[in-house]
Amino acid sequence: MQDKLNIAVFVDYDNIEIGVKSTLRRDFHVAPVLDALKERGLIAAKFAYANWGRQEGATRQMAENAVQMVQRVPTPRGDKNGGDINLALDALEMAFTHKHINAFAIVSGDSDFIPLVNKLKEYGKIVFIVGGKAFTSTILQQNCNEFISYESLVDMGKPVPTPAQQPSQGQQQQPQRQQKQERAERPAGKRPEPLSLSHAVPLVERALEVLERREVQPQLGLLKSTMLQLSPTFSERDYGARSFSDFVEMLAKADYIKVSGTGGKSIIERKSITISEQKLLSPEDALPVLEKVLAAHAADLAAGLTADQVQGLVSAEQPDFDLPSFGFQGIAELLNFAQDRALLRTELDEDRGLIVFPPVIEPHYEPEPEPEFEPAQEAVMVAAASAAGVPEEVAAEPVLSDAPAPAVKRSGRSRRKPASKAAKKTVKASKKTE
Repeated sequence: MQDKLNIAVFVDYDNIEIGVKSTLRRDFHVAPVLDALKERGLIAAKFAYANWGRQEGATRQMAENAVQMVQRVPTPRGDKNGGDINLALDALEMAFTHKHINAFAIVSGDSDFIPLVNKLKEYGKIVFIVGGKAFTSTILQQNCNEFISYESLVDMGKPVPTPAQQPSQGQQQQPQRQQKQERAERPAGKRPEPLSLSHAVPLVERALEVLERREVQPQLGLLKSTMLQLSPTFSERDYGARSFSDFVEMLAKADYIKVSGTGGKSIIERKSITISEQKLLSPEDALPVLEKVLAAHAADLAAGLTADQVQGLVSAEQPDFDLPSFGFQGIAELLNFAQDRALLRTELDEDRGLIVFPPVIEPHYEPEPEPEFEPAQEAVMVAAASAAGVPEEVAAEPVLSDAPAPAVKRSGRSRRKPASKAAKKTVKASKKTE
């Protein structure tokens, strides 16, 4: 990773806004995102994409943070992916024309940006993804250089005061005021309980092994950068630590590692026997339990279940099912993980939250079977063709009669399927014999 990062920020506002409102029950604010990125480098450019005519409250916070707002006006057909394409093209253009930009931050949870992330990495760019753990594609999380969860950036105990909640006098009508008041009164999402340190130990050990093979002293900064290379989704805040040094200190107190020295020059060593030798549950181990519960409630699932309803069903039928033991801090994270494994499909709803449906099943087309010939029919065809001078291998092709080929519907017009040359020769030879 380069020493100095010049970061270009691209915000897919429509996606991040509905994701935060649906899963965290709060309004999205760009300031915590920019503050987190400033800790990683210099922000050189900031762009946000939306139909800003419908985002009156958001325009003020974007202006306060000097974010350039790119207007997206949808066509009458409703090209919902138009904003994604516009964002991707602008990001690639900047990668080609601004050589000093060596890092990109994409604020979105949409899996459609996976090709963009891969292409930027091909050109040697560092890519950050900022989004919610409950709605950002796990594939997108794992294929960037670092995933920054929005949950870890804000105080989940109280709503973030946004300009949308502080309209100026005379600008908002009474119905709009009531809607905003109702939204403000909804309970905001709470910070989930921290995960057990035992889930982080295998990653720490693997990073230490890598540094040992490189014959490099494992200091704090180098250890974290190595852990992010191995797992871009790692965050010390998931384990209740405010900084990486606090995280290492927690590991040392739990007797998982040895730490010598102080400050940034601390040397970290592995223990001879650690938790990695024990059996730990993985996220995949939770999928059979979830699949069994959803299969038992297939009718309800077809109509759509909220994340809270799914959690209630799982708790009722599997009382010993513990999400943190599988590495999840909430049911929404498990559902997001299951969606990328094609076990279900989720939709974001601003009022109801995360809605769960059965997975989309792609239609499967079986090839048409080849016609079968009776031995007597094949013998007659070969004899007739031999008399006409047609080669035997051509005569044996599957043509039964000189009846017109079935009509094939193409582009709204009915056309006859043309017969092969070998078929024409066989039919002609048969007529001569007769």
